[in-house]
Amino acid sequence: MNAETPQILTILQKGEMTLRGQFVHGSNYTFLASIVHQNQEYPAVYKPVRGEQPLWDFPAGSLSGREVAAYLVSEFLGWRLVPPTVYRRKAPLGPGSVQLYIEHDPQYHYFSFTPEDRQLLRPVVLFDLVINNADRKGGHVLMDENHHIWLIDHGICFHEEDKLRTVIWDFAGEPIPTDLLKDITRLLEELTQTGRLVESLTAYLSPAEIRALERRTRRLIENGCFPHPAPSRRPYPWPPV
Repeated sequence: MNAETPQILTILQKGEMTLRGQFVHGSNYTFLASIVHQNQEYPAVYKPVRGEQPLWDFPAGSLSGREVAAYLVSEFLGWRLVPPTVYRRKAPLGPGSVQLYIEHDPQYHYFSFTPEDRQLLRPVVLFDLVINNADRKGGHVLMDENHHIWLIDHGICFHEEDKLRTVIWDFAGEPIPTDLLKDITRLLEELTQTGRLVESLTAYLSPAEIRALERRTRRLIENGCFPHPAPSRRPYPWPPV
């Protein structure tokens, strides 16, 4: 990134946006855009609300907001897993989420990671458990040129019912590392005290979904271990990549 995060958020929100192309692999309309600010161009991923396909179990028009909610939780935890993401109302195809595009090798993702790189994924797994990610595909886990892991595609997260579907079960049964437990304990305190994070999340999630976020976080802390796949429902997304 060529700018600090607060500046990036402002650029994504206010910069001049031009559509450059469309990502064709996915059920929702997703566009590659360029955003120009002070003669510098920033690549971004734009997901307009009007391009969201209806889902029976998620409210219509809510997926873009969930992308932003995932970013807010990631930032609060201090894990920096989700690229800077905003909800932009004035955009070429109407309101939607705008996320900084991360340069990466599309052939290098979860299924092609080295064993050493897979060991870096514990925060990823815990993050998906916290936000109740219903679609963690292998191709949604990226690594940039600085060996930093980024996560994308969080439109179907935060449902109040358990819907976790992920390809990453590498750590099932293991204790959650102490430093990660401390982070989600801080998150739980914020959720129970209705702090600034909750105020921000209310723009994108229902009260029931925020309460469910609190319950999931509390359960993870009490159990202290990464769970095994639930036998009562499908625990993997399709397609897996």
